[in-house]
Amino acid sequence: MRSGRITLGLLVVTALAVAVGYFVGIGLHDQETAEAAGGPVADPNGVAPDRYVYYPGTEALGPDEIRIIACGTGMPAARRGQAASCWLFELGNGDKFIFDLGTGSMANVMSLMIPADMLTKVFASHLHTDHVGDMAALWAGGWTGGRTVPLEVWGPSGSREDMGTAYFVDHFLKAYNWDYMTRAVKVNPIPGSITAHEFDFKGENQVVYEENGVTIRSWPAIHAGDGPVSFALYWNGYKVVFGGDTFPNTWFVKYAKDADIVIHEAMLTADQLRRFYNQPPSRTIMMNTDIHTSAQAFGKVMSMIQPQHAIAYHFFDEEGTRYGIYDGARCQWPPT
Repeated sequence: MRSGRITLGLLVVTALAVAVGYFVGIGLHDQETAEAAGGPVADPNGVAPDRYVYYPGTEALGPDEIRIIACGTGMPAARRGQAASCWLFELGNGDKFIFDLGTGSMANVMSLMIPADMLTKVFASHLHTDHVGDMAALWAGGWTGGRTVPLEVWGPSGSREDMGTAYFVDHFLKAYNWDYMTRAVKVNPIPGSITAHEFDFKGENQVVYEENGVTIRSWPAIHAGDGPVSFALYWNGYKVVFGGDTFPNTWFVKYAKDADIVIHEAMLTADQLRRFYNQPPSRTIMMNTDIHTSAQAFGKVMSMIQPQHAIAYHFFDEEGTRYGIYDGARCQWPPT
């Protein structure tokens, strides 16, 4: 039994090392002092001071702080190591907001071990699966995981009634009716409902949420068709912008100006799409010049907005791609 416990402990240590991206050396240190990233450590079983990596649940959020966790940064073909779009905003007033809930992202959200009753507010930038594809996992997983209230989903209208958020939520519940009915008779049915808050996608800098000192605004995004939007969250003097999927546009430059943090897509280059992902040339050009933002255009937009911090996402982050994205952005927005 003892050897079993030791093996399990080593497996946990190894898994943790892989998860945070560094290797852990295991050894015995009798009354020795070792240097850690944050300073000297005398106790081999203690906690490293001022650790420079974040472990969920180990760092208190100050009452005037915002924490942003990337739970998904990739594309529709979700991967084991990179889910599709999902961003968790945690505010010092206790509020938590999920911006997009793309395919594969709920595994990362749930690994944070946040109570389900604190994860009830979802803001969808648009209704592509790489932005709402894990709605079922949040809906059912939170319901069976202790949520006591309905989910709430804020999202845009579409060019027709059947292309808006309210239609999506209504037919989502119809599609999962067997799931709902079989759970509702055994579990509290209230958490199995979803409240849709649909707003006009055409509204410019309109307030779509205002509660507890938090204001969230939206404006149109240019992506694939009518409906997509970008968001800005205002709280405690902070301004955080989430672009969703969008081609560069004057709305974004106008309403994202001077933000503290801007999260905006930067699509793989046409050459990367062709070489690594077998996309035909015509499609690679369209993706960078019609429905998405190229890395160079990302840099240009940021040079016009001048945020305190900019985050590029919506590309497969691999050895063969990340440097091209970075160089493309920096050629238009050089470091200062």
